[in-house]
Amino acid sequence: MGNTMALQFSKNKNCLFLLALTNFFLLFSCSGSNNSEDGTVTAPSNLMVSATVAGASAQNPNGDGSGTVNFNISATNASSYKILLGNGETKELTNGSFTYNYTTAGTNTYVIYVSAYNSGQFVSSTVSVTVFVGSVLVWSDEFNTNGSPDSSKWGYDLGAGGWGNNESQYYTNRPENIIVQDGLLKIKTLKESFSGSNYTSARILTKDKFSFKYGRVEIRAKLALGAGTWSALWMLGSNISTAGWPACGEIDMMEHVGNDLNRIHGTLHSPGRSGNSPDSGKVLISNAATEFHVYSAEWSATSIKFYVDSQLFYTFVNSASFPFNQNFFLIINCAMGGNFGGAIDPNFVASTFEVDYIRVYN
Repeated sequence: MGNTMALQFSKNKNCLFLLALTNFFLLFSCSGSNNSEDGTVTAPSNLMVSATVAGASAQNPNGDGSGTVNFNISATNASSYKILLGNGETKELTNGSFTYNYTTAGTNTYVIYVSAYNSGQFVSSTVSVTVFVGSVLVWSDEFNTNGSPDSSKWGYDLGAGGWGNNESQYYTNRPENIIVQDGLLKIKTLKESFSGSNYTSARILTKDKFSFKYGRVEIRAKLALGAGTWSALWMLGSNISTAGWPACGEIDMMEHVGNDLNRIHGTLHSPGRSGNSPDSGKVLISNAATEFHVYSAEWSATSIKFYVDSQLFYTFVNSASFPFNQNFFLIINCAMGGNFGGAIDPNFVASTFEVDYIRVYN
């Protein structure tokens, strides 16, 4: 009989445990649900969104330049949130408090779209935030080490053949044509007989070594002098090997020809807008071949702006329909003659295109 009572007690104890466990899960389910007792979904409500820019003050209302924004989002009956950050990025969260860093340099206003969800039901709101992001140097060459250009940063285009523009030079990597000396990159264009060409020069590029998408490029340079010279700082789309030209896109940040002394060109080539019909602007300056000037371009998803000594002279309206929304690499060269360089002075002997530095900011 004692064994029978013990068995019965054990069975009762197990039943009580199972009953208690069942009640716990029922209680947890009810307390954690945003649904009503009859099973219908309760839509979120009272959506509140705040965005605080780090370092914002009366002197710096758009922040300290870090691009950091602290978001706080809350809503009654919300189980998750979806946030469109205004720059093409999206966040999906269950906690409405988070920090985000914007990286596009300059002062930009973003419209933030926020939705709070509960089992398919949702409520949405928007908030605008203006953020200042300071420029950060991401790549540069100051040309402070004498000798050949830094091989970790630059490669060479070599040879002749006109380069698509009926040019007359042969590009070499000889120190006679290209050297870093006294803090300057010097591209020397010479009149000489070399491998079937009557002129030599140099063309260096960062292809397969450095490329970037969007930012600001600055070059401080003194340009080549003489009818027929064609100094250029420019960029090509990194997909040129597969897409070809002009589908890859070309951004000519600075071009100058000796036959039109002191006139600086900023030009873009793309499908249907290349050859004789590019997008282009120009400005006349003083002493392009005898003094150093700073040539720069600011490139974003919405525009490409061209400057000389911080003075804007051309703005191109960029959009997703153009190939200027991918990585590009840098090129520096001096050509002779060709479709753009024009007639070469028969008395030309030599000229030097000097570059003090090239800097790329985010």
